[in-house]
Amino acid sequence: MKKNKEFYTFRGYQMMKQNKKLLTASMEDYLEMIYRTCLKEGYERTNHLARKLNVQASSASKIVQKLAELGLINYEKYGIIQLTEKGKSIGEFLLKRHKTIETFLNKIGVKEMAFKDTEMIEHHISPETYESIELLNKFLDQNPQIIEKFHDFKKKTVKK
Repeated sequence: MKKNKEFYTFRGYQMMKQNKKLLTASMEDYLEMIYRTCLKEGYERTNHLARKLNVQASSASKIVQKLAELGLINYEKYGIIQLTEKGKSIGEFLLKRHKTIETFLNKIGVKEMAFKDTEMIEHHISPETYESIELLNKFLDQNPQIIEKFHDFKKKTVKK
């Protein structure tokens, strides 16, 4: 039987993606939060990071150590966390990706689940799909009548 080289299970795609990725989804969340905080404060602390991400301080410490080993942050035990240039660059991308997806979901009328869905989507989206969503957001910003037509269509079509 000939193998189909273009179709995999969801887990298969996850495994392929993970083999090519530097960071796990969890590590991305940590780095994005560190980046958000460093934009405002200039640094982060492990216990504050744990609180923001609703995890134990010991869990946060483990991920912070891994991010430091990857050269994304500078960190000393019980000290402050600061981003390296590489960490800033990746953190900036992660935050932009998050905002792009959340903006798209808001534009199409996702309300209650927009934040949760953004968190689920952002770690599993391909670069091509992400770039298309980013382009579509720009297109919709420049053509608000199209999104209005979509919302009218949605009101007529979706029964609550």
